[in-house]
Amino acid sequence: MQILRATAQNQTFYAQLDGSKIRRIDGLPYSDITFTGDTYNLADVDILTPCEPSKIVAVGRNYSAHASELGNEMPESPMLFLKPSSSALANGGSIVYPAMSERVDYEAELGVVIGSTCSNVSEANAADHIFGYTPLNDVSARDLQKKDKQWGRAKGFDTFCPFGPYIYTDFDPTGKSVQSLLNNQLRQGGNTADMHFSVFTLVAFISKVMTLLPGDIIATGTPAGIGPMSKGDTIEIRIEGMEPLINTII
Repeated sequence: MQILRATAQNQTFYAQLDGSKIRRIDGLPYSDITFTGDTYNLADVDILTPCEPSKIVAVGRNYSAHASELGNEMPESPMLFLKPSSSALANGGSIVYPAMSERVDYEAELGVVIGSTCSNVSEANAADHIFGYTPLNDVSARDLQKKDKQWGRAKGFDTFCPFGPYIYTDFDPTGKSVQSLLNNQLRQGGNTADMHFSVFTLVAFISKVMTLLPGDIIATGTPAGIGPMSKGDTIEIRIEGMEPLINTII
């Protein structure tokens, strides 16, 4: 099932994609889904971010080749940082290049969307708390990251976390390609099989640190090949089996 969030006729709602139509969901999609009976043409609605996370928990250095390209060692346990909910950006939206930065990078990632309150769960039970998956771009002001020695400013600007356009609820995260294309040129080409910590390890570990709520997102790390973007560029994030996430830089 592909879940989205949309605006039509001055109303915002969750829906299921059904070909070129969308079926409106009654309320939130995280428990048993019921439909209102309203349908819309996909072309007639404005697509928003597919969920509204209270927090975005990101994982650094989860692909060894990416850690190596930045001159870092692999961590012994997942390296966590937070991106604010205000950094969220929908597919098709514009990433705003901040005036205080001179280098803004793309980072293609698999996003994990939490579906139920998740605290202190085991790795074996982690899948029970996952609602689905979505493409994500952990946009980073690389110069500020190096300058600050911590990542809150570099990763936290408005528009620095595009994700979507859809949440895929029937998706196996193992062995999937993760790519970024800058102006239609392949820049990153990794695979989730190369993650140092698996999706389920990450959910369990993070849940022992903080309670995860429905709609929260885990950004699972990026493969090698990160690089800078310029104003006017188009960046595309591709996860195998999903519609791409495409944004422009302004």
